[in-house]
Amino acid sequence: MVRIPDAKVALSTASVYPESTATAFEIAARLGYDGVEVMVWTDPVSQDMEALRRLSDYHRIPILAVHAPCLLITQRVWSTDPWTKLQRAQAAAEKLGAGTVVVHPPFRWQRQYARDFVEGIWRMANETDVRFAVENMYPWRYRDREMLAYAPDWDVTNDDYRHFTIDLSHTATARSDALQMVDRMGDRLGHVHLADGRGSAKDEHLVPGRGTQPCAEVLERLALTGFDGHVVIEVNTRRAMSSAEREADLAEALAFTRLHLASAVKVPRP
Repeated sequence: MVRIPDAKVALSTASVYPESTATAFEIAARLGYDGVEVMVWTDPVSQDMEALRRLSDYHRIPILAVHAPCLLITQRVWSTDPWTKLQRAQAAAEKLGAGTVVVHPPFRWQRQYARDFVEGIWRMANETDVRFAVENMYPWRYRDREMLAYAPDWDVTNDDYRHFTIDLSHTATARSDALQMVDRMGDRLGHVHLADGRGSAKDEHLVPGRGTQPCAEVLERLALTGFDGHVVIEVNTRRAMSSAEREADLAEALAFTRLHLASAVKVPRP
């Protein structure tokens, strides 16, 4: 007998790129995901709370998390001010019933934002029931050179946050030990971006099981420790030759995740 843990498995809308946010809801519902994480980016639907609510209602699939617009390509999405972006992400999460806002640490050139970031995240977290889960990043590399692009640190466990997101593609790019990072995060780990990687300088976001990261071991550890946050499939399917191939990758990722979450928690027969 196997006890399935409480953690829900969601699909990041980024996982269907270059298809749309709306397509992500359709695929998540068809494949049986427990919900979606909305990546707020240049797709206008991802920025429109009423459109997202209608998609959620139509496909009968909840929005479990909102990923704030922290990427280089979203510098002008929801204002150019990073705190305004987080305020709008919080408001979106509250309006849509999402329990988590995912946020990256600042870029180093965002000096004032970086200087106040840790304290500011605590201040915002104290004003809402929504979790602000700060995500581990990685050094930028080019040939034999390394650039520290994030501040206070790409390794978010070096700073004091209430909640963390661990991203296993990012641990691959950083060439850090994912299991040790899970241990350092401890009970403050509230959110998981599940993907794989092979240690490339590029952030690969492979389907779990296709790289070198301990994806199965991390899932099994989460199950054994009673993790009740969200496990979000955030993979790169841009090279899929068709919609059917993309959907097959996302089905494989879901099956992998559910298998390893369940296999670790066995209930003895009476």
